[in-house]
Amino acid sequence: MKILAIEKEVEGALWNDCDALLQQEAHHVFQLYLTDCLREIYFTEMNGAVLILECSDAEAANRLLAELPLVQSGKITFEVMQLKPYTGYKRIIQS
Repeated sequence: MKILAIEKEVEGALWNDCDALLQQEAHHVFQLYLTDCLREIYFTEMNGAVLILECSDAEAANRLLAELPLVQSGKITFEVMQLKPYTGYKRIIQS
């Protein structure tokens, strides 16, 4: 199942001296990509991350995201939602 995960920065999180933590985050994200759990990743214009994950369900996605170093350090969280196939074509295509 495709899962959309939108990063939310934790209010009051301090970001000074985070170079090592950001490197760990990049390595962990790369491992998610290599295991086919992470399909796509983007940054918004405000530098927030948007991930498209492939997981069995939203709970599985939350477990994966909880392992990210920035989540574990309390700097970010994610809003997670399941993506379902678009069914609107049924309105214009007759069976």
